[in-house]
Amino acid sequence: MMKQTLIIITLSPFLILLFIIITGVEGAKRSFGSYNNKNSVKLFVFGDSYVDTGNFLNSGSYNPPYGISFPGKPTGRFCDGRVLTDYVASFLKIKSPTPYALRNSSELQYGMNFAHGGTGIFNTLVDGPNMSVQIDSFEKLIEQRVYTKHDFESSIGLVNAGGNDYATFVLKNGSLQNISVLTESLIEQMSLNLKRIHNLGINKIAIGLLEPIGCVPMLTVKSSYEKCDEAFNLVSQNHSQMLLQIVQQLNKQMGKSVFMTLDLYNSFLSIIATMQKSRVENSTVMNPLQPCCKGEDLKYFCGSVDDKGARKYSLCEKPEFSLFWDTVHPSQNGWYAVYMMLQSSLGQLIGEKNF
Repeated sequence: MMKQTLIIITLSPFLILLFIIITGVEGAKRSFGSYNNKNSVKLFVFGDSYVDTGNFLNSGSYNPPYGISFPGKPTGRFCDGRVLTDYVASFLKIKSPTPYALRNSSELQYGMNFAHGGTGIFNTLVDGPNMSVQIDSFEKLIEQRVYTKHDFESSIGLVNAGGNDYATFVLKNGSLQNISVLTESLIEQMSLNLKRIHNLGINKIAIGLLEPIGCVPMLTVKSSYEKCDEAFNLVSQNHSQMLLQIVQQLNKQMGKSVFMTLDLYNSFLSIIATMQKSRVENSTVMNPLQPCCKGEDLKYFCGSVDDKGARKYSLCEKPEFSLFWDTVHPSQNGWYAVYMMLQSSLGQLIGEKNF
C-alpha cells in the first residue's frame, strides 16, 4: 500500500486542475458514458451525506433545487448532482448502488448504499442509522441471502463518516475543548466497524479521510468566505492522521492490503488553493469557499420555502463553476474535481487491470 502523508499539498499543476474544475460537468457526462452490466463488481457504501444517494427520505435533499445538474430533479443526494459514490461507481464501470431505503423497488446487482445523511460513527442530532446500524442492515441482507459470499469476491466497500460526529460535539458543547477525546473514540469505533465489514465478506475497503471541515461554507461565512477555520481543520488533520495509522495497523494484522484511504483532506485543500489563485487573476471565478445555494438568512437553508411556497434561498448563476453546493456539501463540479484527484488511489484499490 502506498504510504500517505498529511502535509498540506501545494498547488498541483495549475492549468490541469483549473481545466478539471472548469470542465467538471462535461467530464461528469463522459464519466458516465457506459456501464458494464456483466461486471460482477458490487459497491457497498456506509457513512453520511457525502456518500448518501437517497436514504434520507424526509430531508431537504428531496426538494428543489437539489438535483438540478443531475438528473434534473431531486433524488435525495445532498448536491446539485452526483456525489462521491456515483464517481466511485463510474470508476468501477457500474451504476451507482441502490439506496437501502429503496431496495424493494430497484435493482440490486450493483450493490447497496447504506449511507444516511446527517449520521455519524456514533449517534448524532439526526435521527438516522449510525454506521454500526448501517452495518447491521448489511448483515441482515446477508442472513436473508440477498447477497452471498460469491457476490463479495470482487466487490468494494466505501466508507465515509465522522464529520457529523464533530458537528454534534460542537453544537452540544459550544467549543472544541476536549475534542481529542472524541477523536480517539471515533477512531477506535471506526476500526471495529471496518473489521466487521471485512469479516462480513468485503475484501477491499476504501475509507475517506475527513474533509477539511474548517473550509465548509457554514464555517467560512465567519470570514465572509475568505478563509478556512484553521482550528477546525486541525481537528480534521488529527482525525485523518489517526485514521491512517489505524488502516496501516489493520492491514498489518490482515497480512494484506484490505483497507486504504481516500485523501479527501488534501484533495479539497489543493482544489481550494487552485481556485483561490485563479480568482486573483480572474475576478469572475467563483469563490471556492462560498456556497452556490444558501438561505436568505439564518432561518432558512438551501431549498427552503415559506408558508406560501415562495423561495427563501438564493442560487448562484453557474453551479458548474462552484466547489460547494450548499453550506456543507460539495457541488457536482466539486466532487468531480475531487474524484479526478483520487483516481490513482482508486486504481491501487481495485487493481485497474481487472476492470
